[in-house]
Amino acid sequence: MAATQIDPVERLRLAVARTAELVGGRAATGLTHDDADDQQGTIATDGAIGFDPLPFLAELDRQGAEVVVIGQVAGILHGSQELTGDLDLLWDGAPEGAAAMAAAFAAVGARLTDDDGAELPCTPAAFRLPKIDFSTAGASGDCCTPALPWGELDVCGFAARALSAPGLDGTVIRYLTRADLIAMRRAVGRPKDLRRAAELEALG
Repeated sequence: MAATQIDPVERLRLAVARTAELVGGRAATGLTHDDADDQQGTIATDGAIGFDPLPFLAELDRQGAEVVVIGQVAGILHGSQELTGDLDLLWDGAPEGAAAMAAAFAAVGARLTDDDGAELPCTPAAFRLPKIDFSTAGASGDCCTPALPWGELDVCGFAARALSAPGLDGTVIRYLTRADLIAMRRAVGRPKDLRRAAELEALG
C-alpha cells in the first residue's frame, strides 16, 4: 500500500494531534522513553504526554545543528501510522558542531543525562559523548553519534544521504531515507522494530 501523498511534516503534525487525543487526560506514571517496552514503544510512556517535536527540530536547524531524525518520528515522516512518544536524533559528533548542538538544546531548556542517568551541563563538552539522553517540554529521546557501536550499519552514509523536508518557519528537517530506516529497524530487531520495518516496506 502506498503512503498517502501528503507533505512529510503534515504527517508529523497529524501524528502529534492524534497523540494528544490518545493521551489526553492520562496521568503521568514516571515512565520515560528508556522504560519503553519492546512491543508498544514510547507511546505508553510519559514522553507521549505533550509530545510535539516540531518546535525543537526547528530550533536545531535555526542554530545550524546538523542532525538527522531517526526512529519512529522518521517513520511517521515516511507515512507510518504508528504513534510515538520520543524523538531520536543522529549527528556526526564532530567537535566543530558541538557548540551549535549545545546552543539548540539550551534554547529549548533541554535536560541532558548520560547513559548512567547522571545530569550533564548543556555545554559543547556534553556532545562529545557517543550518546546522550535529553528531555524538553515537547520531546525526549536519544541523541546519538557514529561513535556508538552500530555493528555493520553505515550510519555515516545514512546521515550523508538523509532526506530534507520544510519544517516550521522556513526551517528544514533532515531524516533517514526509508531504505536506511528499514535497515536500522531490522538491525535492532525488537518486535516493534520488525513490525515498523514491515509497515515501511508495505508503504512502498
